[in-house]
Amino acid sequence: METKARKILIADDEPDILEILKFNLDNEGYEVITAKDGDEAIEKARRTKPDLVILDVMMPKKNGVEVCQVLRGQPAFNETLIIFLTAVNDEGTHIKGLETGADDYISKPISPKVFLSRVNALFRRVDKSDVRILTIDNLTIDPERFIVKLDEKEIILAKKEFELLYLLALKPGRVFLRHEILNSVWGKEVIVGDRTIDVHIRKIRQKIGIDCITTVKGVGYKFEL
Repeated sequence: METKARKILIADDEPDILEILKFNLDNEGYEVITAKDGDEAIEKARRTKPDLVILDVMMPKKNGVEVCQVLRGQPAFNETLIIFLTAVNDEGTHIKGLETGADDYISKPISPKVFLSRVNALFRRVDKSDVRILTIDNLTIDPERFIVKLDEKEIILAKKEFELLYLLALKPGRVFLRHEILNSVWGKEVIVGDRTIDVHIRKIRQKIGIDCITTVKGVGYKFEL
């Protein structure tokens, strides 16, 4: 995988964590910028325009959620990936981070090998040349032909069922909030209730025959096999 053009900003107030993550990302071929607090993260993000920003939640000056809010409020960072790397795992913080616009959560502690795999996987999922057709284990999702196959057996889904499955499968393990799903699949102009999502997910599970969509109670849904 070619990663040299990818630029990553890591913001964390723990020097040891910064050093370890930078060392491993450098070895993987990424260009790495570091910041030790929220204000420095914003300044360096504006100056360097990274492809990915990794934010510790608990930082001096501005915490990770506040930094994410600032960046997502600027058009220049609409396409920038943002990950929270944090030991704070309470539900409220998780929901707040996702609502602010984070793409993923990585919990501390994490091994460098697993950390790199998560970063590489995130880049692969957003690479348009990679995600036109998704192949996850024995499940294939083809958005051009609206075809889903499990073990080479074709499964027929309704259009909205397919769009919902594809949205979740683009980012396995990432929890999508209900309003994110509604806006992405049905659009902001269409008024539908939360029950609509529940019904579509139940139909997807029944038709595919595997429980590939997990309900995160009080939060939303995520795809995982």
